[in-house]
Amino acid sequence: MPELPDILAYISALEPRIVGQQLQRVRIASPFLLRTTQPRIEEVEGRTVRELRRIGKRIAIGVDNDLWLVLHLMIAGRLHWRATEAKLGGRQNLAAFDFPNGALVLTEAGAKKRASLHLVAGEETLQAHDPGGIDVFSSDFETFRAALTAENRTLKRALTDPRVLSGIGNAYSDEILHAAQLSPIALTQKLKPDEWQRLFTATRETIQLWIDRLQSEAKNRFPEKVTAFREDMDVHGRYGKPCPRCGEKILRIRYADNETNYCARCQTGGKVLADRSLSRLLGSDWPRTLDELEALKKK
Repeated sequence: MPELPDILAYISALEPRIVGQQLQRVRIASPFLLRTTQPRIEEVEGRTVRELRRIGKRIAIGVDNDLWLVLHLMIAGRLHWRATEAKLGGRQNLAAFDFPNGALVLTEAGAKKRASLHLVAGEETLQAHDPGGIDVFSSDFETFRAALTAENRTLKRALTDPRVLSGIGNAYSDEILHAAQLSPIALTQKLKPDEWQRLFTATRETIQLWIDRLQSEAKNRFPEKVTAFREDMDVHGRYGKPCPRCGEKILRIRYADNETNYCARCQTGGKVLADRSLSRLLGSDWPRTLDELEALKKK
């Protein structure tokens, strides 16, 4: 799922292309995409784009008369900049927003159509789409710690809860926790003061690092290939590859459609975290440490 740095890269690429331009036509190819009936989608046609905003992991496109198109890309939704009136053939093409200088096309890979488009009127209705998480850059240390300790949860769960932090998901939470050298299953209400400081610093620095990288790329070309798995990430999507800090192989916990990647030596004191499915299968044979894991591999 595109997260805060990815959403800002999209916005950075879209602003010079569509702000001040007339939205000539909205073409909806998938009946599942548009989730609102009032105002009618035709009401934005012919209006000029005035502003773009990030609302959590959503992109809000504001046009004349205080109307807002709110796009939530979910896991597999992506944006593309195409030639004017680009065709919408194929199952992956969900919608196109036609401008005089090109077309913004929304696609979604896979059979599950989760991406959504809402058309809302007014600031109050727009803000109802904000899950409420704090912005890590506009919040101080105490606000950050208070938000994450409101409930006693694992760090991974707290960092990725949109009601706690704005725009951070599975990929960047892995990178943050590796940078902070903290276990993804450490409980928020049991962190020590120095661990809190490391987490706060790592969250800001990691997100800023990726904002800078992706916006720099977006200046040269539209971000057509937004992905959660980047070669220059330290741990996310790098299962079995060496940790850039210590060289130990990256491990993972798999659950549902997601996985958590971590370095046992850097983050968990050498403890191998239980994978829900495999640990249930192996029972008492599940390796608890890196040494036990290596011994199991040699059998």
